[in-house]
Amino acid sequence: MSTPAPSPVQTTGYTLESAGAPELSRPRPERLEVGNPLRETWTAVTAPVGQATALSSGLWRCEPGRWRIEFGPAQQEVFTVLSGRCRVHDQNGAWREAGPGDSLHIPAGFRGAFEVLETVTKAWVILD
Repeated sequence: MSTPAPSPVQTTGYTLESAGAPELSRPRPERLEVGNPLRETWTAVTAPVGQATALSSGLWRCEPGRWRIEFGPAQQEVFTVLSGRCRVHDQNGAWREAGPGDSLHIPAGFRGAFEVLETVTKAWVILD
């Protein structure tokens, strides 16, 4: 019986309890629409993808509030809400709401607003 080759798949073992101190931030003042929420970001993975892009992932928690967001032409995000509720609003006034277990995709070039309705924790992946 042969020994299987090692798998390239890795587990991050990344949880809020084991992640250490987060990076703290708030939305830029010129983008604020409601509140001034504290955002906590734990980045688990940052890896090159192709020649000009990078993939990053981690956990994020934020207090209620709303601010404008603008994604670059190659930047996109997929996230899954672990707890709380949020909405992503597009420029035309349409929005999608997400709660525990829901996933959303924010496409490249997106412009709109991110709104936290109840303190939200999400697992995210960004391709930039």
